[in-house]
Amino acid sequence: MQAKPGHPTQASSLSAELIAVLVAISDANPLAMTVEGGLALPSGPFEVGQRSLQSGLRAWVERSTGLSLGFLEQLYTFADGERGDGADSGRRISVSYLGLARAEPSAFPGAGWRGWYDYFPWEDRRAGPPMVLTAIEPGLRRWAAEARSPQAADTRWTRAAVAFGFDDRRWNEELTLQRYELLYEASLVPEAKPPERAMNGLGAPMFADHRRILATGIARLRAKIKYNPVVFELMPPVFTLLQLQRCVEAIAGLNLHKPNFRRLIEQQELVEETDEVVSETGGRPAKAFRFREAVKEERAVVGTKLPTARA
Repeated sequence: MQAKPGHPTQASSLSAELIAVLVAISDANPLAMTVEGGLALPSGPFEVGQRSLQSGLRAWVERSTGLSLGFLEQLYTFADGERGDGADSGRRISVSYLGLARAEPSAFPGAGWRGWYDYFPWEDRRAGPPMVLTAIEPGLRRWAAEARSPQAADTRWTRAAVAFGFDDRRWNEELTLQRYELLYEASLVPEAKPPERAMNGLGAPMFADHRRILATGIARLRAKIKYNPVVFELMPPVFTLLQLQRCVEAIAGLNLHKPNFRRLIEQQELVEETDEVVSETGGRPAKAFRFREAVKEERAVVGTKLPTARA
């Protein structure tokens, strides 16, 4: 029987996959929860009996990692037909979520926290521009030169230069996804085709589109900490201002100007002093602070805007 226009046949059936980008901070390192030995993000199909997409995701995360989630928001819906595992003839829609958690170990086989800069080594600039950029630049220049016309080649290179800060352009930490997508388009990462063009040293690969989804989560969080106090979801109940700064720097992949950062925190009245002190490694005990919960009621939108990074 011929299918009616607009109605999918069995061969073009749709399935929904729920994928979680779960982030934690440990020792000033940003971590992502992974499964399959680091090859994938926690995920599972949306089942008919599940009350909602979010409740379905929470169930899958707890089932595969043992974690109970707190903060969770929908990230993006991916439905690209040409990207994925190609395991079936149906169309798979990936609904991703961003969640924040504490870096508690998982006892589930194959599940564990892994540094997100293991997957995106070019994104961490806290020690200066990473060496991997010296390999990425010529690879992207070759890709640009392969364009069909000089104008197209110029367009390709301009995109690369803007995304990666080449040719003395400013580095924008929020362009995480655009940078990975350029490397994918240029076939420089192993997830792309043809895989034989992939370069070594461009981060650990992941299953299907999971590294792309992780890049989306990183970009969202880097933008979100500038207007929302969500960073405190990653902090212990009591912390020092240096610990808070190190957390923000870990997420942004940039070093921040210490006096400017502290001045901004004070101006926005995000924290309040406690009667405690915290002993920090290599230094004298420092004053301890906690997040002012009243901030959520006082302002609907508030954040930890990033001060100018050190040169």
